[in-house]
Amino acid sequence: MTSRKNQPSASSPSGSCTEAAPGFRAIGATPYLSPVPAVLVGCGDPQRGMRSNLITVAWTGICCSHPPMLSISLRKERHSHGLIERTREFTVNLANEDLLRPLDYCGVKSGRDHSKFEILGLTAIPAPPLTHAPALGESPAFLCCRVKDILPLGSHDLFLADILRVCVQERYFTPSGSIDEQAMKLVGYVHGKYRALGGELGFFGFSIAGREALLRRMPGGSK
Repeated sequence: MTSRKNQPSASSPSGSCTEAAPGFRAIGATPYLSPVPAVLVGCGDPQRGMRSNLITVAWTGICCSHPPMLSISLRKERHSHGLIERTREFTVNLANEDLLRPLDYCGVKSGRDHSKFEILGLTAIPAPPLTHAPALGESPAFLCCRVKDILPLGSHDLFLADILRVCVQERYFTPSGSIDEQAMKLVGYVHGKYRALGGELGFFGFSIAGREALLRRMPGGSK
């Protein structure tokens, strides 16, 4: 994370604007997009007997739906950067409240010096069709990704990847076949802090939905 003293001030050239809108305070050009996902990225090390590794990533997101694609951004000096650059694959494992301590640990300890799966008592499982990167057995869901391109950006390189397969733990499916994400108790990342996600507030398109759909799908019925 960038320390406050290294962040550009509102009046600095890189801050772009010299004064804030009424009622707002300018804090400079910073990565203040919040909340963002907090995920554990799995990768393998072919040079060390395929030792499995996990790294915590907050700079991630979906960037295309057809074909399904996402991106993660890593600093060049991170151990996982080199592993993913060589193997061209990784998994994105969703993190829930039960994984909060591993989520933090894997962001501050390096896989060069620590076998994170072993130290944390976590389970590395196969993630076909990938051949090098493991998935996290304790994760409520994971995405299997193959690198399409690597874009140098500055402090970070962006790994653009195709989503080849998504796997969700059986226990999070409802009898109707839908996925109960609220039961997963997922966590997000908000400017240096981990936050629990709250209850469902609505669904995509609820603002123009008819009464029948609102009664059927909105939490608590029509609102």
